[in-house]
Amino acid sequence: MSVDAFGLEGRRALVTGASGGLGLHFAEVLARAGAEVVLAARRADRLAEEVERLRGLGLRAHAVSMDVTLAASVQDAVAEAEALAGGVLDVLVNNAGVSGEGFFLQVEEADWDTVIDTNLKGSYLVSRTVARRLVEQGSPGSIIHIASILGLRVAGGVAPYCASKAGLIHLTKAMALELARHRIRVNALAPGYIETDFNRTFFAQDAGQKLLARIPFRRLGHMRELDGPLLLLASEAGGYMSGSVLEVDGGHLCSTL
Repeated sequence: MSVDAFGLEGRRALVTGASGGLGLHFAEVLARAGAEVVLAARRADRLAEEVERLRGLGLRAHAVSMDVTLAASVQDAVAEAEALAGGVLDVLVNNAGVSGEGFFLQVEEADWDTVIDTNLKGSYLVSRTVARRLVEQGSPGSIIHIASILGLRVAGGVAPYCASKAGLIHLTKAMALELARHRIRVNALAPGYIETDFNRTFFAQDAGQKLLARIPFRRLGHMRELDGPLLLLASEAGGYMSGSVLEVDGGHLCSTL
């Protein structure tokens, strides 16, 4: 297979939760691969700064404000994204998410709703809106859910997060089954612990070091190590993949119980 199979020239991509961290990184990876990218998040001011940075690199980027938990906000943002990008969006990365924290007995209903609504309902709302537009236009597409290894195994203190990511993985498979007839592929990327600005301090502490010791690679992943799996799922290189879950975790899921 040629390297060109991983290219995204002529594609239009939407990345949610793109104001920082993995979402912003994913948006840049897709843009560097040739896609015209729309960054979506609630923080419009942050998005504007990043769009200018990407354009300064010669990449094609736009921004829209979107609250993934509200259907009206999603519909308006997708319509605006299509107008900015000049056509239907054929790559979607559902990255918007929150972790929440607290042991199960202390989780309040509002906290539960925030995590489930953002991580699971949000992915449903954005996927439904984008997929409907693809079907209307008769266009193929690729939808990528950013799940987690905590959708396959569990950790303490994050029960709503684990439940949301497990639900997202099963939603991936259900969508893949139903959307295959429309040539829309749906897959999930399940990262393990990836180093970001938000978790660097924790992993430098004793508790973080003990967690690292349970990862076979004995280190955090780097964001760049998600680039290949992301491009595989987004591009024609993964054209026969749907309903797949790619685990990128340094062997963490293989560790002993």
